[in-house]
Amino acid sequence: MTKKWSYLPNATHIEWVLDTLKKNPKVWSTAWSTAWAAAWGDAWDAARAAAWDAARAAAWGDAWGDAWDAVCSARGDSWDTALEAARGASAALIAWDESSELLTMPITHVERLVKLEMPAAILLLPAVIVKHNLTNVRN
Repeated sequence: MTKKWSYLPNATHIEWVLDTLKKNPKVWSTAWSTAWAAAWGDAWDAARAAAWDAARAAAWGDAWGDAWDAVCSARGDSWDTALEAARGASAALIAWDESSELLTMPITHVERLVKLEMPAAILLLPAVIVKHNLTNVRN
């Protein structure tokens, strides 16, 4: 089934966020607790502003609405913090096409970008932690 965000450059990464949120909300919740910083709110605002520019307003609305609907049934004990982490990651992936590059970086590198107050890094740090933790569990 084609999603409303399927045409976005980071569609596969958004799908990964949603899939891992449904399957592993506790991993997302733990990543949120590890990565959360006071700058998160500012980063969220920056992502929203970037996505709402004239070229992306429709993409943001459609992609966000569809993604939100997709995760609403995944509620669990760790839902609130897991959802915040996944929501931030999705926002960065929708707002900045190049933000997916952060998902391939080591955690320490992304943490350095967080210290430099890079909004995409702030929002995607929990996703980078989740990816690292899930990869290490499989190995």
